[in-house]
Amino acid sequence: MKRQPYDTDLTDAEGEVIEPLIPSAKPGGRPRKYHMRQIVNAIFYVLRSGCAWRHLPHDFPKWATVYHYFGKWRDDGTAQRLHDALGKQVREAAGRHPEPSAGILDSHSVKTTEKGGLAGMMLQRK
Repeated sequence: MKRQPYDTDLTDAEGEVIEPLIPSAKPGGRPRKYHMRQIVNAIFYVLRSGCAWRHLPHDFPKWATVYHYFGKWRDDGTAQRLHDALGKQVREAAGRHPEPSAGILDSHSVKTTEKGGLAGMMLQRK
């Protein structure tokens, strides 16, 4: 039975971009039960929706399997490679250069002190 797609699912173009970046199964191990695109779609669902791993809808692979791959890919750098590859694709689709040329930090994203000005930098004597 084919499930209805979620907004967070990879497009076919995105699936082609990430497919070569997913580590292959270990030789001699059990064959994979799930297609890796299902795992990625489940990870994206959790990250976008903010739901707990255990609350993944039942039409995704088991939550423990998805969480296992998430942790493994986070630790071995696969998650960062997927992020970078898809980020480049999104930028190119928007007609932009694949690599950002600048970044912006403002007072809302970088917190310095609770009080501003001299009061935040100096001790007050009584």
